[in-house]
Amino acid sequence: MVDVLTEIIIHRTRDQVSEYAANPDKAPEWYVNIQSVQWQTPKPMKVGSKIAFKAQFLGRQLAYVYEIAEYVPGKMLVMRTADGPFPMETTYTWETVDGNSTRMTLRNQGEPNGFSMLFSPFMSFFMKKANNKDLKKIKFLLEKNNDSSAT
Repeated sequence: MVDVLTEIIIHRTRDQVSEYAANPDKAPEWYVNIQSVQWQTPKPMKVGSKIAFKAQFLGRQLAYVYEIAEYVPGKMLVMRTADGPFPMETTYTWETVDGNSTRMTLRNQGEPNGFSMLFSPFMSFFMKKANNKDLKKIKFLLEKNNDSSAT
């Protein structure tokens, strides 16, 4: 079982952070490993929407489809792989720390199978490292402008 939880404080409002982070089209901008995103269902995002991602992780090309399982704008987004190398669930949460700061959490949970099982002990370490990089990048992108043009 892989269960990785990371979090960061971003000095932007919860609405600014959640609107940017929950937009799949923005994922390649702040996810180090995500190369492209393609909607498989019509926008806007809602429960049941499917989005295909292409990524590189641990030197391997990955293609997977996430289905939106839960979405409460400004509070939480839960996506589950509908198709991909192994079952994975990704959860984002956003909570206001003070009026202009937001705690964003990113949690990945999954059950590696087949070939991936061999790497399970290492996968958590590398996922946590990648997630920390991703959260630092989204923080940088959202904080670099003093206005809301980043969202």
